[in-house]
Amino acid sequence: MEGINIPVKEFQIFLIVLSRVAGFTAAIPVFSSAQTPAQLKTGLAVIVAIVLYPILSPFVTEVGLSPHSFTLLIVAELLLGLLIGLIARLIFTAVEFGATVIGFQMGFAAANVFDPQNERQVALISQFQNIFTILIFLAIDGHHLFIKAAALSYELLPPGKFNLGGEAVPYLMTLASHMFVLGVQFSAPVLAILLLSSLVLGILARVFPQLNVFLLSFPVNIGTAFIVIALTLSLLSVLIRHEFDSLPERIFTLLHHLAM
Repeated sequence: MEGINIPVKEFQIFLIVLSRVAGFTAAIPVFSSAQTPAQLKTGLAVIVAIVLYPILSPFVTEVGLSPHSFTLLIVAELLLGLLIGLIARLIFTAVEFGATVIGFQMGFAAANVFDPQNERQVALISQFQNIFTILIFLAIDGHHLFIKAAALSYELLPPGKFNLGGEAVPYLMTLASHMFVLGVQFSAPVLAILLLSSLVLGILARVFPQLNVFLLSFPVNIGTAFIVIALTLSLLSVLIRHEFDSLPERIFTLLHHLAM
């Protein structure tokens, strides 16, 4: 049987497309979990690359046969996909940061669980908010957004035009600083109520010295925090949905800065 003759240039173009798609796939918050088998990640990246190859191959015009330049191009394309995924990852980090602050304030500082997605211990409230965010991400087809971004990114940033010397790094730093602001917004309602609860308990401690405020504060703070979380869950979903809706604009802004 004769082997399939694939032109070297066509195979190089496919590898370039695959490298950027693999970066996107590896950076999607749902598929980046350590629980997701590596075979599934690889298979998904290859299938998406095969589907997108006829569309994206015209944008890959110059392919060098030099192993050194070709390897650098592959690494740059993979890094580009990871940078795009970092924008979505910052939203999940902001949710986790805000939930961690809530957990410490409500008395769950020692209540940690193992997060299989990141393979580390996280606060109990952080795990709940993280799962809630993942469900919203899947409900609005956020994973489809990455596939569309992978296809449209070649129009704004063809392979070989990757440039980190412009406004890309300051823009990423701005998004990272926005992560802390977003975390405070997520935790603000609960923290405000817990602050009022601590104020009331402090007044009770002064009025009734015999009252053991330290033991009373644990059930009061935990119960109050859970009630506020339940009441503000719809508000939290709106805020998270707004951040996910802003992802396309942020992704293409980053691509624009990388192309300059």
